[in-house]
Amino acid sequence: MGPNINEIIFFISFLVIIILLLVIDLGFFNKKSHILSFKEALSWSILWIAISILFYFIIRYHGNWIHGMDTIEKLQTRISNYHHPIIIQGVTLQQAIDLYNRNLSLEYLTGYLIEYALSVDNVFVIVMIFLSFNIEPRHYKRVLFWGILGAIIMRFLFIFAASALIQRFAWFLFIFGGLLVFIGGKMAFDFFFARSDQRIDTERHPVVKLASRFFHVTKENRQEKFWVRQGGKLFITPLFIVLLVIEFSDVLFAIDSVPAVFSVTEDPYIVFFSNIFAILGLRSLFFLLMNIINRFYYLKLGLAVLLTFVGLKMLGHEIYKIDTVTSLYIIAAILAVTMVVSIIRAVIFRNRKKHPGNEKGL
Repeated sequence: MGPNINEIIFFISFLVIIILLLVIDLGFFNKKSHILSFKEALSWSILWIAISILFYFIIRYHGNWIHGMDTIEKLQTRISNYHHPIIIQGVTLQQAIDLYNRNLSLEYLTGYLIEYALSVDNVFVIVMIFLSFNIEPRHYKRVLFWGILGAIIMRFLFIFAASALIQRFAWFLFIFGGLLVFIGGKMAFDFFFARSDQRIDTERHPVVKLASRFFHVTKENRQEKFWVRQGGKLFITPLFIVLLVIEFSDVLFAIDSVPAVFSVTEDPYIVFFSNIFAILGLRSLFFLLMNIINRFYYLKLGLAVLLTFVGLKMLGHEIYKIDTVTSLYIIAAILAVTMVVSIIRAVIFRNRKKHPGNEKGL
């Protein structure tokens, strides 16, 4: 099913707005390399979340604009193609549009919640990349900005390619479901049996070896630049290699995050919108959490349960369909329990440090 004129207009408008927001972020507020303070990171995090919620309301009341749905027939075709869990027979056009928009907005919100939660886990990996390559904290912001731009392009290609496969081969959903259950199981295994912190091998990493093979790499400490010219030749710097490693890591992130959202909706536009808003908030989220990330002790276990749930949901969608609202509640509950238990653990351990004597851990 090729895109129609409404989808093209809506998609281009969305990208224009996102690019403008990023230009404002980089050009007006963040011209110089500096370490984002907790207050600044919190302000940007709140702003991106607010924009994401605003987009929820746009879909809630005008989601039919995305695909140009203005007749019962068009709505029914779209509902059938993307397997939305709603029935519009016997209702008026306006009632059908309202049902469609309500479901679409909930799919977006659920997808966004999944993506944002998985982004928190991504912060662990990004922190390890920066530490392993000895990058100065004042350069984190710049690398993350360009990393986000690359991630937007990669997610676009991944999401719409995956959607085309799902539309053509329905059994592809079962592959995604099995992959999510496997990743969830692996995350749970790592939580219980492989919790040691391991730095990245900066010499043997596949991205480093590949970049060194095709590009000249300078050994000089030019952390503020991505490339330099020496003796008439163009050299890439270690900072650019770090950017490549982060882009490579995002491809790995997408392998679990994108299929997870497809468990909620098969509409590639909703998958893309929820992905992009989560990615846009990743940079401020990184600076917000980088110093307190270790307090979320049970995060990986919670995400393992989340991915296993959406994987099983995808595997069993032919037997039993879980509606969008129920999925949202279950996912929110998993994340809420994870955060609350992690906070309780952090408080208990902090009190034990103040009053030593009980060495028994959780």
